[in-house]
Amino acid sequence: MNLWQNYLRPKTLSEAMDAFAHAPRPLAPIAGGTDLLLDLEQGRHSSVQTLIDVTEIKELLALEIRADSLFIGASVPVNRIVLNPRTGAHAQALTEACELIAGPQVRNVATLGGNVAHALPAADGTIALAALNAEAEIAGFSGNRRIPFQELFVGPGKSSLKHGEELLVGFYLPLSTRHQASCFKRIMRPQGVALPILNCAAWLEREDNAIKDIRIAVGPGGGTPFRATQAEDSLRGQHLNETTSESALESLLAQAQFRTSARRASADYRRHIVSGLFRDTLETAWSRAK
Repeated sequence: MNLWQNYLRPKTLSEAMDAFAHAPRPLAPIAGGTDLLLDLEQGRHSSVQTLIDVTEIKELLALEIRADSLFIGASVPVNRIVLNPRTGAHAQALTEACELIAGPQVRNVATLGGNVAHALPAADGTIALAALNAEAEIAGFSGNRRIPFQELFVGPGKSSLKHGEELLVGFYLPLSTRHQASCFKRIMRPQGVALPILNCAAWLEREDNAIKDIRIAVGPGGGTPFRATQAEDSLRGQHLNETTSESALESLLAQAQFRTSARRASADYRRHIVSGLFRDTLETAWSRAK
C-alpha cells in the first residue's frame, strides 16, 4: 500500500503555495521526513494524498543576517545550524540544542522547521527558540506574516498553522550583542540518540553585574513550549547568587506543569531533577555573558 499518491517538489515559495491551493487533498508538506514518514508508516498520521517537498525552496534554505536579525529558514537541516558560525555567535543555545537532536545521520536531513512544526512541548530546537525570543514567518494564501514564536503552539502536538493552507518559512532571532549570552542543556537517558527527559534554555543580558533581562524556557513544562516568566521576573535586576537562584527555582516550580510520560519520566521525577538542570543552564549563560 502506498503511503501517498502524489509527490510534488516546488522550487519557489509561490509554487509551493500554488500546490497547497490546487494539489489533490489531503496533503502535507515534507522536509527531512524523519517524523512524518514514520508517523505515516505506523498509522499515527492521517492518510495523505499529496506530499509537497519543501527542501528545494530557496526562501526556506536561507541562513543569513537580515538587518538586526538572524534568519534561519525552516528547511535548513539542523546539522547546518550546528556548523554555521552565525548561529554560534548569535544563538549558542540553538546550536547546542540542534547538536543533541537524534544522531548525525538524522541531523543531516532533519530540519528546524520540522522540529518546530511537530509542536512537541520538549522539542530541543523549539525550547531554544523560545528562550531566544524568536519570531516565526508564515506563508499563506494572502501573503506572508510574522508572529511571536509562542503563538505557533496551541497544545501538545498541535500548532496554530492552518493545515494545508499555511507553510512555515523560517525564524528571525535578535542578534546578540556584548554582555548577552545563551545556553541549552538537557537530561536524557544514557544512550546517544535518546529523547530528552527534561531540557532547559536560558538567554540573559548582564549590566553592572546584575541581570538586566532574561528569558528561560523548560520542556516539557506544560502542554506547549513553556516560558518560566515568573522566574524571569524574579531575576531581573538581581545579581545571580544562591539566594536569587533558589527564589527563581521556586517561582519556576510554582508555574510549571510537569507532565508524566510513560516512556520518559514521571512529573514528580521531573520536578526533582529540574533544580540541577536549571541552575547549571543559568550559571553557564551568566558566565558567558560576562
